[in-house]
Amino acid sequence: MPHDHPHGHHHHHGHSDGHGHAHGHAHGPGHNHAHGEHLRSHMHAHDEAADLQVLATQFIDGFVQAADKQAYLRLAGVPFEKPGAGGATALKLVDVELKTEWQVGTASPSFGSRELSYLPFPGPMITDRTNMALVYVSMDEKVVTDIRDVLMSRKAEFDK
Repeated sequence: MPHDHPHGHHHHHGHSDGHGHAHGHAHGPGHNHAHGEHLRSHMHAHDEAADLQVLATQFIDGFVQAADKQAYLRLAGVPFEKPGAGGATALKLVDVELKTEWQVGTASPSFGSRELSYLPFPGPMITDRTNMALVYVSMDEKVVTDIRDVLMSRKAEFDK
């Protein structure tokens, strides 16, 4: 996420959000570093999170529309069994949960006060997002895995 501080020390990294929008970036006070290695390893957390959310949204849309949901999950490499307390294949995939949330405002701590600074969004700014969770069970445990974690590990495999 671009963030600016009053000291005006800016770096412009050529990051794009995939829609042709470049993102600027400024560091906080006292953030001194050598540029070479830092620029290669300094991926914006927001850019990565935004990319992952786009991927998750596309994955969820595909899952909802898929005639054969099990085949869709298999093609995507979603494990139907995974390690748990009872062994290497103890946990079995039993449910896929979809949850839609609408962000209608934002709240953050106020300076010098125990009150929250609350900003309700005007109608056009209210956005929805749907998240998916995979529910695995065994005789001893239940594990809920966010689809973004699965997609992130799959992406890491492809990036090797």
